[in-house]
Amino acid sequence: MSFQQALGATAAEIDALLDRLLPPDAFPAPRVTAAMRYAALGQGKRLRPLLVAESAALFAVPRERALRAGAALECVHCYSLVHDDLPAMDDDDLRRGKPTTHKAFDEATAILAGDALLTYAFDILSGAETHPDATVRLKLVSSLAKAAGVAGMVGGQALDIEAETRTGAGLSDIVLIQSLKTGALFRHACEAGAILGGADPAPLLRYAEKIGLAFQIADDILDVESTPDALGKATQKDKGMGKATFVDLLGMAEAKARAAALVDEATASLAVYGDRAAVLNEAARFIVERRK
Repeated sequence: MSFQQALGATAAEIDALLDRLLPPDAFPAPRVTAAMRYAALGQGKRLRPLLVAESAALFAVPRERALRAGAALECVHCYSLVHDDLPAMDDDDLRRGKPTTHKAFDEATAILAGDALLTYAFDILSGAETHPDATVRLKLVSSLAKAAGVAGMVGGQALDIEAETRTGAGLSDIVLIQSLKTGALFRHACEAGAILGGADPAPLLRYAEKIGLAFQIADDILDVESTPDALGKATQKDKGMGKATFVDLLGMAEAKARAAALVDEATASLAVYGDRAAVLNEAARFIVERRK
């Protein structure tokens, strides 16, 4: 199966699973449930769940378990986008080509929907359907909590906000911010596959570290070279807020070269898995070649 086929299949499976996990009438607050569904269903490429599924496949993990771990991760990712878009954060009106959740509903509902998606992720992971061994489920919960919290995504977002009022940010500062804000969930995605398979996560963590940084460099490149219509969101907002980007610090040519080098390093990390890692290798290349 090619990367694009695997991505499409995973996206369809994750959408179907989230639809079952978030039925419209299952919870006592229907407006919040509607906002959760709005933020989570039919959204994005589902790249992070693909990384979970393909990492787990290296160790012959049953597909259903990997998809549940991927759905939990996607709930966290979607929550982060809902909160990032709020007026107190990035103040965006458009996400993936449609109104952001706080625009489609209201700010209070968006905050609650984001909170609910975050906490529901751990509900999903803690279920016996994710893995029959409670120790494995605990490891998954711990890994995702660290990736999403102050030592991961939340910490990176806090540093990113501070960067709006701080001058003289260097390359190491941006690398740190993005390793937390963006990279932490990539690392969890790949580690989750190894946890489900009872395997050493080290090669996958090295791969994830490289693709996480490449992903953000590619985002900074797209922010300059693409358009809001193509990306489905506003462009060059970081520049407008005075925040340095990889393109600012490296220049366009060097940024592209750095991203390509990171892809080479990422794929080299997977050599131990041979041809079984073909889709993960293609995923690394997709990250820097994507146009949205």
